[in-house]
Amino acid sequence: MKNIILFGAPGAGKGTQSAIIREKFAFAYISTGEILRSEIKKQTELGKQAEEIINKGQLVSDEIIVGMIQSFIESHPNEDLLLDGFPRTEQQARALDGILASQNRGNATVIELKVDKEVLMQRLLKRAEIEGRKDDNETTIKERFAQYEAKTAAVADYYKAKNAYVELDGEHGTPEQISVLLCKTIENL
Repeated sequence: MKNIILFGAPGAGKGTQSAIIREKFAFAYISTGEILRSEIKKQTELGKQAEEIINKGQLVSDEIIVGMIQSFIESHPNEDLLLDGFPRTEQQARALDGILASQNRGNATVIELKVDKEVLMQRLLKRAEIEGRKDDNETTIKERFAQYEAKTAAVADYYKAKNAYVELDGEHGTPEQISVLLCKTIENL
């Protein structure tokens, strides 16, 4: 089974590319961002806690996220997986390895979309205008970048050490051109 982690800084195009990949491949897809936004919209207890954390530009706790991921994986036992927004810390990566091993699913591979930070900022501010997302303001975006560099970037190193990492240019070319490279990469795994 394929267990693909679509990886990159906020605004790298993970959501856009995930939608394209899901059309081409039969992956079970989990986006922690979508799950959290759904909980926030419903104003569940988890949603209220997550909203407060997200509005500060911080990451939701590992315990909450890992529990959601484990439940999802267990409910899709015979499907290839596409993960977007998880793992975000090395601790989450190790937890994912444990979940995959316990389900005899094989290893995960990271495909990182690399994009310059200035381009990311422009993309996120534009997304805020289009989608009306309160969490996409300059202060929060800068905090997300700081969190990404402090915690999430180490995930790439973790998978590089396991020879389970591929880097793709997520900046140059149209989303469709980038998706062609991404799909070829997935096919070759």
